[in-house]
Amino acid sequence: MSEHSHSEWIPNIILGQDYDRRYLDAPIHYDVLENLAAFYGRDMPVHRHAQYLQIHYIDRGKVSFHIDDQVYRAEGPCLVLTPPSMPHSFLTEPEAQGHVLTIHQSIAWQLLKDGLQQEMDTEFNRGLCIVRDELDDEQRLQWPLITQTFRNLKLEWFRERPAKRLTLHTLVRLLLIQISRLSPKEAESTPVNNEDLRIFRHFSDLIEEHFREHWHLPAYTEALGISESRLHQICQRVSNRSPKKLIHDRIIQETKRLLVFSDLPGSDICYQLGFSDPAYFSRFFKRHTGVTAQQFRQTHKKDNWTTN
Repeated sequence: MSEHSHSEWIPNIILGQDYDRRYLDAPIHYDVLENLAAFYGRDMPVHRHAQYLQIHYIDRGKVSFHIDDQVYRAEGPCLVLTPPSMPHSFLTEPEAQGHVLTIHQSIAWQLLKDGLQQEMDTEFNRGLCIVRDELDDEQRLQWPLITQTFRNLKLEWFRERPAKRLTLHTLVRLLLIQISRLSPKEAESTPVNNEDLRIFRHFSDLIEEHFREHWHLPAYTEALGISESRLHQICQRVSNRSPKKLIHDRIIQETKRLLVFSDLPGSDICYQLGFSDPAYFSRFFKRHTGVTAQQFRQTHKKDNWTTN
């Protein structure tokens, strides 16, 4: 399967469209990790951000990131950068806190054009993970600068001040320079076997095609031509999740989008997603999210839904 066809099944998440429509065309989007985790979940299935690079700064807590064919497992303070359009998934533990910054690639391109690439051999075209405690003494002295930049971004984002847009762009450019200074000292990653990755991508294709039909696991393994135990091993190795968890994650993700960005009643969403019993659908959603569908809709729709 070609890279182009891979991009077809990988959900493209636009935060200004899927999460907060007030910032539909914004080249920069900031939020604290806890807010995004409450909406998307801490166990985020594979997705991408076309034309946007994303930076997760973890103050504390454990995280596991799968970026393209690499798996990073780290504990905060740490920082993870995902290049534009690159498939990735991640798991953040319940105690993990931090910041998430999503930046249009044009901002990074302009910074490279201004000379960053020549000065530091930086391109922002590969995933990286930097863990503070793995830096040498001299580099660790630079870490508080990154922490302060994120704090300044948070303050600027949530307040209305003169020249807000210019300030945000300046802080983002500064942050990218600070990251470039530390990127040669990135954390170790675990490469994923090409055959395992091919099977995982095929499995993801099948989930996207059939999650509304509620295929049982044997149907997936039969289509893949492998045993359930091998599929379980591959999914754990690549995404740190079981096959069933990946299937359920996709259903929950689609349910959340319909709850927030449509006016369909819960029973209609239930049937649209292949459930035959609204009561079971309600229990399924609450078991996986901790809240009822109505509670989720009330919490998120009032802040994120705007009419076109």
